[in-house]
Amino acid sequence: MRNSMTGFASGQGEALGLGWSWDLRSVNARGLDIRVRVPDWIEGLDQALRALLTKRLSRGSVTVSLRLNGNGTDAVQDLNEAQLERVLSAMARIEEDAMARGLSLTASSAADLMSLRGVLDTPHQQADPAEVRAYLLQDFVPVLESFLASRQSEGAALTDVLRNQVAQVADLVTQADAMADARKAEQQDRLRAALARVLDGQDSVDEQRIAQELALIAVKADVTEELDRLRAHVDAAHALLDADGAVGRKLDFLMQEFNREANTLCSKAQSAPLTAIGLELKSVIDQMREQVQNVE
Repeated sequence: MRNSMTGFASGQGEALGLGWSWDLRSVNARGLDIRVRVPDWIEGLDQALRALLTKRLSRGSVTVSLRLNGNGTDAVQDLNEAQLERVLSAMARIEEDAMARGLSLTASSAADLMSLRGVLDTPHQQADPAEVRAYLLQDFVPVLESFLASRQSEGAALTDVLRNQVAQVADLVTQADAMADARKAEQQDRLRAALARVLDGQDSVDEQRIAQELALIAVKADVTEELDRLRAHVDAAHALLDADGAVGRKLDFLMQEFNREANTLCSKAQSAPLTAIGLELKSVIDQMREQVQNVE
């Protein structure tokens, strides 16, 4: 089963007076790049998430985000009496200094005091980080499975597209082979014309030079090796699509080889119909390269 490097999953949960939501997504990348965004106070969560992802993924730019809040069904915010005492003492001192300077301050409400940092204990301040981490890691497992399923689903679709494109390449190679055979008579005429140009105005014949010139012309026009290599690349593409494991890098390299042979075919075509086939080959290969960029 081929996997795409593009995937997405989300999830929600709540426990210990906390509510949370997961966001897990990935796009293509040359290697595996994992970015974890979680609260710092949950020690060890970042490393544990990275270990889970590294074990299941080979490539892709992966981002996992955790949004944590106190909206769980049993969320409670307790008054921090010690902090409130410190805040009130500080306010009294400020008001005393202000009055000594002849300044008038606006009265503070209870809501103003509650909004100050530390006056109310947030749920995470009451929770044990190790216990929270255990709940979160357990809750992350189905999110990860959903994420992997989305990559597999897109990977299956990618594989079907690539198989069709490889089949198009194979068909175009067959057409190019037939076209190369059909132009043999035209090639012979060109060889005769080339030979006439070599012999034109010559009092004596340099057989070695003639042989070299004809051999060079023949090599420049012969596309047999290019077509043979393209067929070999088609077989290699099928083998990679059938193979287990991550093959995206190998497919990417193979696309470069496909493109190299198609370019050479066009440069050696010396025939409008064969050139047209070569250009169509390049177009299909470019489409394959775009698809391969998303294969893990």
